Amino acid sequence: MTTVRLTVGQAIVRFLAVQESERDGERRRLFAGCFGIFGHGNVAGIGQALLEASLVDPPGLPFVLTRNEQAMVHAAAGYARATNRRATWACTTSIGPGATNLVTGAALATINRLPVLLLPGDTFATRRSGTVLQELEHPAGYDISVNDALRPVSRFFDRIMRPEQLASSLLAAMRVLTDPADTGAATIALPQDVQAEAWDWPADLLAPRTWRIARSVPETTAITEAAALIRGSRQPLIVAGGGVIYAEATAALDALATVTGIPVAETQAGKGSLPFDHPACVGAIGVTGTTAANELAREADVVIGIGTRWSDFTTASRTLFTHADVRFINCNVAAVDAFKHAALPVVGDARRSLEALSEALVGWSVDDAYRQRARRLAADWDATVERAYAIQHEPLPAQSAVIGVVNRVSGPRDVVVCAAGSMPGELHRLWRTRDAKGYHVEYGYSCMGYEIAGGLGVKLADPSREVFVLVGDGSFLMMAQEITTAVAEGVKLTIVLVQNHGFASIGALSESLGSQRFGTSYTDRAGARLPVDLAAVAEGLGAQVARTSTLEGFEAALRAAVASPHLTLVQVETDPGVPAPSANAWWDVPVAEVSSLPSTRAARSRYDEAKAQQRAYLTQAEETT
Repeated sequence: MTTVRLTVGQAIVRFLAVQESERDGERRRLFAGCFGIFGHGNVAGIGQALLEASLVDPPGLPFVLTRNEQAMVHAAAGYARATNRRATWACTTSIGPGATNLVTGAALATINRLPVLLLPGDTFATRRSGTVLQELEHPAGYDISVNDALRPVSRFFDRIMRPEQLASSLLAAMRVLTDPADTGAATIALPQDVQAEAWDWPADLLAPRTWRIARSVPETTAITEAAALIRGSRQPLIVAGGGVIYAEATAALDALATVTGIPVAETQAGKGSLPFDHPACVGAIGVTGTTAANELAREADVVIGIGTRWSDFTTASRTLFTHADVRFINCNVAAVDAFKHAALPVVGDARRSLEALSEALVGWSVDDAYRQRARRLAADWDATVERAYAIQHEPLPAQSAVIGVVNRVSGPRDVVVCAAGSMPGELHRLWRTRDAKGYHVEYGYSCMGYEIAGGLGVKLADPSREVFVLVGDGSFLMMAQEITTAVAEGVKLTIVLVQNHGFASIGALSESLGSQRFGTSYTDRAGARLPVDLAAVAEGLGAQVARTSTLEGFEAALRAAVASPHLTLVQVETDPGVPAPSANAWWDVPVAEVSSLPSTRAARSRYDEAKAQQRAYLTQAEETT
């Protein structure tokens, strides 16, 4: 057997550089490169190996120095989502705070089922140095380190205590990263002494390897039963989730919806499954939905979920689908989601499932009256969007009008990136999507601070697209450091910083719950606004900046930013008190059961009334013959 003598760190880098993914005959590098921040736990192991890889032409595994460990995982997740989970980045950190900073990013990746590979350093496997810097001395055992905090937020976790353990761990991590039903963060913890240890590696381990991202085929019986249930329906509704986009099944969805006339509503992750002006598209569904989608949802007798995990925002905390005999059909590559709501489960790839349903439904369509009603409701909502875009509010503009300007300035293939605060809800309702990859809102974890780092990953995945990062002041303060990374790498982003001096989303929620916006405004003890200049922070990190408090000034600055080759941040002041149009769907956020405050008691009364409308959705889908 031919062997190659390398350190563990060198073997990892050599291995990652030659992994490929393949789907539908198209191959690409599985790892675009490695993000990292070096410390004593990885600088002499993985760091040294990455140095060697950088000295060959072309580089074996490109390295990008980031400024925050959590942010590097967000960038990797953004890249993975932009590539429909066909490629990602590895992330390396030291032991200690560098490693634990990964936890939030890992949770985001795993909840959103996005593949990222984490390579945190770890304490000495030999323990000969005694208690070392940043070591957690846990009284339950010496084999516990801070990296164990990554176990519950990783789809795969291993710690390499001996070099010979590495091969099986790497292969297992690749399996998880390329499994569309079971992907997320894969973590391989690397004790710093083991990273530098040499071993004779089988040459086969370091040879190029292709990982096929399979398209699982749904069971014929399940498709037959699902088609029968749909044929027996009068008001069916499709709910398109992120699985439609990840499976590149938008054309198959278009074909099914066009022929059958079944209207299509979209989750946050599924927004863009159809263009906003498609005859079957009725827009966003749920708490942040449109009046069109939610009205149809309340009347639907059969709900067909395609690639959705049915979050509480999608179902309005299980109060949205109110038809007395509603039945669910769930087409999902993950069985855990296919069986939710006692649905008729169709376990399989979204594209294959949609194609099979189209074939099984040949010759059937909804009534013309239902088709026309869905179009009329969608048109009514589009008129609502137009009014929201055109709001002229003084002295500061409404956030919905700011979104309208960005939508108007952006091109059909450009990407809007957002994650937390009030903007994801407004974007879900109001953004007019024109491309399946043009809408990138992280709402599985809704992580403040994702926006700029995620936008970096999106732009690295496809530099031909203009990337608009929409971030509120609260989220900007959480994590803006990757502006410097983008500047260092020559990555052009257009960042829109919406300055409303506090937490607009939670402030509005607090008020609706009777808590009077307590603790949600950026003010001093006297109630005066803080004299902060966040644009100056961005400028200090290397961005070009513009400041404005008018819609006219904002549009001019935004167009200049798009024309500029440099990363630019445009700060626009808005009034958080101007509400966006709502579909009046409910979200279950418990209110204090007893209180001395009249506002809280009133909110509790409203809560009890809404809570009574919740349904368990336990009735099984019955076969229709």
